[in-house]
Amino acid sequence: DVQLQASGGGLVQAGGSLRLSCAASGFSFDDYTIGWFRQAPGKEHEAVSCISDTYGAEYYADFVKGRFTITSDDAKNTVYLQMSSLKPEDTAVYYCVAGRSNLQHLGLHTDYDRYDYWGQGTQVTVSS
Repeated sequence: DVQLQASGGGLVQAGGSLRLSCAASGFSFDDYTIGWFRQAPGKEHEAVSCISDTYGAEYYADFVKGRFTITSDDAKNTVYLQMSSLKPEDTAVYYCVAGRSNLQHLGLHTDYDRYDYWGQGTQVTVSS
């Protein structure tokens, strides 16, 4: 059974930091792209960041560049999203996703529906 377990969300003041974790089970990260999307109330899912150690690929949305860092611990089958300098507009439910192959190379990494597995979300709330 494939599972993606996201955790680490919470309430933080603007300028603060949080680290999200995505623990995967039922598959290994080999040949997968692991990513984070977010969804604010009334909005569509938007891609935040993704990583594929197999292909040496990494992506950040413009609105998080320089503030967020994605890392992968293949031994623990866990991907982390370190979020710093948080802004109220970062408030959203953050979802962990996994997709086979190098989705960034295929230009599909920002398409939520192109991933194969989706975890439950974790709420991030940034107060002003």
